[in-house]
Amino acid sequence: MVSRPLASHVAYSPFVVANGMREEVKAAFRERPGLVDNAAGFLRMDVISPLDRPKEFWLVTFWTDEESFRAWHKGHTYGDSHAGIPKGLKLVRGETIVKGFEHVTS
Repeated sequence: MVSRPLASHVAYSPFVVANGMREEVKAAFRERPGLVDNAAGFLRMDVISPLDRPKEFWLVTFWTDEESFRAWHKGHTYGDSHAGIPKGLKLVRGETIVKGFEHVTS
């Protein structure tokens, strides 16, 4: 059995596409450069979209600790990782947040 590092911190960031660019957003995530993948403490990223609200996306990242997430979020690589955002994308104002969670178990 292979041992994987355990997540202790989860960052959740929902957003809602305002201008019909849902497919472009999906493609951008599928083709992302993966800059976060090598960040200290990063474990994985899931991008999901509720079936009953297809314009909404939930970005969920798993980290070994909150400090690693905060260091990445404040670093230049965070900004660089957003370079693939589709041109012209507009989000619903007030729907985008970043919220931290304690990871209890999977």
